[in-house]
Order: sequence, then C-alpha cells, then structure tokens
Amino acid sequence: MSDSKPIALDAMGGDHAPHEIVAGAVHAVRERDLPIVLVGSPRVLYEALADHDATKEVPIVRAEEALAMDEGALASLRRPRSSIAIACHLVRRGDASAVVSAGSTAGVVATSRLRLKTQQGVQRPAIAVALPTLPRPTLLVDAGANADVKPEMLVQFAHLGTAYAELAYGITHPRVGLLTIGAEAEKGNKLVKRAHELLQGSPGIDFAGNVEGYDLLTGKVEVIATDGFTGNVALKTMEGAVRYAFAELRQTIEDSRLARLGAALQRSRLRELRRRLDAEAYGGAVLLGLNGTVVIAHGSSKAPAISAACQLAADLSAQGIVAGIGERVAATHRSHRLW
Repeated sequence: MSDSKPIALDAMGGDHAPHEIVAGAVHAVRERDLPIVLVGSPRVLYEALADHDATKEVPIVRAEEALAMDEGALASLRRPRSSIAIACHLVRRGDASAVVSAGSTAGVVATSRLRLKTQQGVQRPAIAVALPTLPRPTLLVDAGANADVKPEMLVQFAHLGTAYAELAYGITHPRVGLLTIGAEAEKGNKLVKRAHELLQGSPGIDFAGNVEGYDLLTGKVEVIATDGFTGNVALKTMEGAVRYAFAELRQTIEDSRLARLGAALQRSRLRELRRRLDAEAYGGAVLLGLNGTVVIAHGSSKAPAISAACQLAADLSAQGIVAGIGERVAATHRSHRLW
C-alpha cells in the first residue's frame, strides 16, 4: 500500500452507509492500493470491516455523530463532532490528504467550508462535476453549492473550472462557456448578461460565449460556468434523461427477438456506453476553492462508486489541485481586480 497520507472517508454519510461505504473502502485499499481511514462509529465500522475480513487493513477514527441525509447547511453547526466534521479536521491537521463523503450535499458543503475555510481570494467554493463528453470530460461549475450568486462569482467559477481542467485533465487553455437560454450575448437574465460582459474581459479565461442546455454533452467547451441552482437542475435533468433512455432501450430490446439478437452482437459497445454515461463511474463531484481536497459522492453511491471517489480524491491531492487553484486566484488578483 502507498505510504502517502490516507483519504478520510466519511463512513456514516450516504443512503447506503455504512456497509456500502465500508465495502468501497475495502475495494479501494485492496484493488487500488489507496490508504483509507474510516471516520464514524467504531463499533459499527468494526463489524462492517469484519464482514470483509479487513479489520487490520482499514483504520477507524471515532466520530460521535453523523449528519442525516435530510439535514441541511445548519447541521454543520448543530453537529460539530459529526463524521464529516472529523474527516475535515483530519485534513486540516495534516493527518489526511483529502475528504470523501456521500452525505447530504448541503451538509458536506457547509461543514467543509466551516472546517477547511475558503482559499484566500475565493468568495465561494463551487461544486465541479465531470460530464461524460468525448474526447474529454466537460466540467460543470457550479453544480449545487451556491443557489444565489453575483456575476463576479460566475467569473470565479470559470477560473476554478479552468484550473481543475488544466490540472486534472491536462487541458491547455480550456474553453469556457456560460450556461444560459441562448447563444447570443444578450440572452439571459441580468446575472448572466453581466457575467458575460465580465468573462469577455477576464484575463486567463478562454471565453467561448454562451452555451445552452443541449450543449452539456456535446463537448463544445471544456468548462461550463453557472450558478448552483441552474447547474444542479441541469445535472439532475441530464441524469434522469440518461436513466430514462436506457430503461426504454432495455424495454425495446426485451420486446423483440430481433432486437435481442442485435443487442447481443453489440453487447460490448452497449456496456461501454452504459459505463461512460454512469455518473458513479466518475467518482463524484469536487468541491473547489477550499484549503483541502473534498470529493462529494452521490448520495445513492454503492461500493464501486465510493472506491472511484477515493481514487479521484487521491489523484486530485497528488496533482496539487488546492495549490493550483491558489496560484490561479493569486495571478488573477494581480492581473485584474475582479474578485
């Protein structure tokens, strides 16, 4: 196993916690050679690890409380000893390299922001999600951390997404699009129109103009900036549409003998398509702009998705995503006083 600092995994967050979280941790340790520390109730986690004969492979850090999936941002204040709070504390203290949680998004964002603090110059942290476009992913920022924003924050989200695209995916000069209701510069509300003006003159941003909802999966740009309300609605609409399409495809195949034969001949390609469009294959979303690496897995994540989220967290930590964003923010401050 690697000698690097472990990933602090919130074992009590998620619809299927703690058993699927523990199973994901065991997979990450055994199959990905990642160091993991589970944060949560020792008794419950020890029993879950025993089911995998892994009590000696994955250490446990005690947490007295856990955030419920229906708890919002105020839970970060009500539960100062929650598993996500302790996981963040491990990162802040230097005992862990990153945090992974499948808990309540609002609770994870609020707790991470409270415990890790935003980086200097960053107004609000933002959630970045990789959309499965080809030949490389498109990053949607913000996907749910900030429902109400100012135009300057959309510019900042563009910078956060640009830094993420450069560091995590090696994309040189990623193109940035602004999500709105039309390609023309004058389309959108006051927020979007002003953000469009600011992005056009923002140093370090390769602004490609407005993009619309149907551009999410076309690969037209590498980064799509939007507010968290719009971004979250767009993301969940897309995920629902993909699930619906696959359900309809499966029903069509089952209803026809000829279709079943055709599907059998294309089985490998159908499996690859399903894998590429599976949100869990990407490991989760990344909360950018904090003094620490935080990956938020889907609330319904099971073991494979948790393992993938741990891999994503380890990769981002190794790539220096926090330092990279800090450098870009500082450079932007020096070149233009937007933030």
